[in-house]
Amino acid sequence: MTEETLATVTAIEERQRYYRDLDVRARIREFIGTTAFDAASCEFLAASDENAAPPFMPYSPRALNSLLDAGFEISRSLWERDGLIADFDIEYVNFDNPAETFVDPERVFGILAPVEETISSLLQQYGIEALHILSGRGHHFIWRIEQDSAVFRTLSEIGHGPSSLWTIERELHPPNGRAVPIKLARGFAGLGLLMEFLAHRVKRIASPLTKIPVELTAVEVGPSAHGREMISIDVSEYGDPLYSRAIRVPFSVYLKPWQQPWGFDADVLADMQPLFVIPLQGIDWRDGISTMRNRHLVMDLAARAPTKIPDASYGTGKLLMGYWYSKLAELHAFFYSQEQHPAERWPETYDRLALEILPACVRVALEQPNDLLLRPACIRQLVRVMLAFGWHPRHIAGLICSKYCRDFNWTQFVNVDPATRADFYTRMFAGLFAAGIDDLVDFNCVSAQEQGMCTFSNCGFNLLNFKNSALERRAHDKLAHRPFNRLLLSSEHS
Repeated sequence: MTEETLATVTAIEERQRYYRDLDVRARIREFIGTTAFDAASCEFLAASDENAAPPFMPYSPRALNSLLDAGFEISRSLWERDGLIADFDIEYVNFDNPAETFVDPERVFGILAPVEETISSLLQQYGIEALHILSGRGHHFIWRIEQDSAVFRTLSEIGHGPSSLWTIERELHPPNGRAVPIKLARGFAGLGLLMEFLAHRVKRIASPLTKIPVELTAVEVGPSAHGREMISIDVSEYGDPLYSRAIRVPFSVYLKPWQQPWGFDADVLADMQPLFVIPLQGIDWRDGISTMRNRHLVMDLAARAPTKIPDASYGTGKLLMGYWYSKLAELHAFFYSQEQHPAERWPETYDRLALEILPACVRVALEQPNDLLLRPACIRQLVRVMLAFGWHPRHIAGLICSKYCRDFNWTQFVNVDPATRADFYTRMFAGLFAAGIDDLVDFNCVSAQEQGMCTFSNCGFNLLNFKNSALERRAHDKLAHRPFNRLLLSSEHS
């Protein structure tokens, strides 16, 4: 047996011993909604070891004990049988030094603190009691919306998506061979709109308080002394079907550094202590980052820290009222006021876009979409340029979808609906701009080069021209005011 294999066996045995703790098992069962009759309110569990790679294998909740006995990292589905689970997630991302959060957690979580405090304050204002969970790279705030509540019904009514989303949700999914009820699927889509609104509020308040950029999802930013680092308000789970998403369970082991070892020195990874996902119950993040690295402290915490997901239906209703009268709600209504062109019409619509009128950083993403059109920063660049041309944001999403749905050797679209993914990212970046959160400060050629978005010394375009056009359209309420067929036939920037 090699030294590396021996170390892996030892790590598994340590996890198995940890999971034998009765308090740990009780807290995990509490989070997945297990009742006295050994049922669970979540639809499935996901489990992984150090070698895990997507897509995950869903397990019945009844398999929990065997999964724990095997020492796996455990996640539960966002698919809840009798309601919605809201998960609001922030995490530290460093595009140049991915190991930074594990090598220097005190600095990283100190940087995250103003955003964490902003979220906690906002949720308190709305009357939302959330379960606050600490993971290896950030924070999760989790609560429930009951299916028989008025806010659930409203979320289901406002939930939008392409027809392909409802089709895929109605399929029979493993492990139990059930379809997602349409009212639940629409409720999750509506919850995504609401989470965008909350993300807007957090970004607006917290950005002036932080040392590094705060963005929605992992968008490449300019360099700092520690690399291209940023805080991601990660609402990307709302860009996928409900049946496909899961969240880590508190008191589970946390294996991401070993599952994604790129960016780590081998010696650093070999010496890294085991990590655990924990609730911040009675402790702050400073105590949390030391507790989550000590198996005995985690077991002590399990003896006193409940993990039941709180019902915050009433507070979510107050959040929904704030959203209802917001600029973002107006953008969402505008976004879904038009339908994309179907695939059979792409040759006469999206395919007719003259790529030579686009700056190189955008043109190359359309010419080589795998993997450029999977990077949020590239999508944002495309959205900004096409808004400057006067495109309706739903047709920008259609353009992206027309690339996702063609054969570019994609391997990433497992358990993903391409049209929903295209809608989500386009809607999110267009919403930030329309609501005045994104004033295009970094929409220029120098920033594009610093962010790693542009590798061209001179493509003949100046992004400032597109920036000025987009800002002018927003100022005069002329976003997407021209007929779509005229946009295809014109290379004018105005």
